[in-house]
Amino acid sequence: MFLSLKNLPSLIVNKISITTAQKMSPISAVLIDLSGTLHVEDDPTENAVEALKKLRTLPVKIRFVTNTTKESGQTLHRRLVRIGFELDPEEIYSSLSAASDYVKKNQLNPLYLLSQDAQKDFPPVDKEKLDSVVVGLAPEEFHYEQLNRAFNLLRPGVGKPLIAIHEGRYYKRSDGLALGPGCFVKGLEFAASTEAVVVGKPNKYFFQSAIPENLPPEECVMIGDDAVDDIQGAMSLGMRGLLVKTGKYLPDTKCEPKPTATLDNFSSAVNWIETSLKSL
Repeated sequence: MFLSLKNLPSLIVNKISITTAQKMSPISAVLIDLSGTLHVEDDPTENAVEALKKLRTLPVKIRFVTNTTKESGQTLHRRLVRIGFELDPEEIYSSLSAASDYVKKNQLNPLYLLSQDAQKDFPPVDKEKLDSVVVGLAPEEFHYEQLNRAFNLLRPGVGKPLIAIHEGRYYKRSDGLALGPGCFVKGLEFAASTEAVVVGKPNKYFFQSAIPENLPPEECVMIGDDAVDDIQGAMSLGMRGLLVKTGKYLPDTKCEPKPTATLDNFSSAVNWIETSLKSL
């Protein structure tokens, strides 16, 4: 008896669709989130150092993509090398890089709500001629007087642009989850009746810029701990998304489309990629 696809249970149909899509699209590049995925502060996630070495033996391009805004690119690279990872600075594409490029391209002279270290990645400013506000993760800058300075540049009647490096709600520290810059961006938007230009994850242009050698998104896999910024952002561009249960992962967080797979950690994600490559 002939059994049409539409008569099969939806779970089986979905499984067939996913398998077909994976066979049609090779895996040519892997994009990897850093904080919460590869490491938490100065601690690698379980078997992450060894897993990265294993990934480098597979026939894929590697790019590290991060919304980390508390450290300059140089400081971040030094931290990763110090805790055991082997990578080149050129392999890291950060939202700081994207924001700095945006500032240069638009010839802006911003008020920086950034850590002193992060500001090393940006052009110097003339503090007497501020014409915009750039916000990253900068706990020491999120006090009333500095936020009020930002508000008075952004408020109606002045209307300078607001650039958010990202709108992360929270991030993972060694002592637990900590507040991200998103609430301060939203607070400034609300108070000044404005809308931020967001340059980091999950912005699709960030992911598009991060893809090595202009490969098609369908040939890329994103590994991350944030269901929205990492997985939803990448998959909306056409990538496959591997959500890991480390860092800021919370089981009740919903994202659409759903992750291609949800795995214990970065090491498990590398094993998933290795198995997928063998099946192609």
